[in-house]
Amino acid sequence: MATVKETLKQAAPAWALNANRWRNDVWSDLRLRLLADIGHVPSHRVRNLAYRRAGMKLPTTSSIHWRAEFYAPESITIGEYCTIGDSCFLDGRSGLVIGDSVNLGSHVTIFTREHDVQSSDFAETGAPVTIGDHAWVSSHAIILPGVTIGEGAVVAAGAVVPRDVPPFTIVGGNPARRIADRSTELTYRLGYAKRFV
Repeated sequence: MATVKETLKQAAPAWALNANRWRNDVWSDLRLRLLADIGHVPSHRVRNLAYRRAGMKLPTTSSIHWRAEFYAPESITIGEYCTIGDSCFLDGRSGLVIGDSVNLGSHVTIFTREHDVQSSDFAETGAPVTIGDHAWVSSHAIILPGVTIGEGAVVAAGAVVPRDVPPFTIVGGNPARRIADRSTELTYRLGYAKRFV
């Protein structure tokens, strides 16, 4: 037997269902536009408060520099003492977890969803991205869906990372390949926030 809510939904005219769907889609896009606009406010406190209100898990010891943009901020978790550089793009649609004392350079792009090039209907596919403690993703690097960047790993500037990066490994290039190993003795804490940026 149908519930009252299901019965009302079945009885709703098509235009009402379409209007509701349109309103939800518009609000979803508008919310992301507003967060992008807030990204231009020259105050870490104001920006980070807005990001938290949008559902992002962002501790007060971490900072996101200006002009950042997001998809699904409510599915993004950022650890303690992180510094996220200016103009980053963080995609939380399939889940994004960033560990403690992580540094993302300027213009880093992280995707958790993409289109399947073999799909006849251009279907979307995706998987979460995880970045381990003390990792450093340098400027203009691109991290693709499903990638895990291990603890203490380094991604060189401009690298494209389609596969997991083992802990304490330095990678670079397109596609990213191992360049060297990194010291395992990492004790620093970040959280640096440039004024007005």
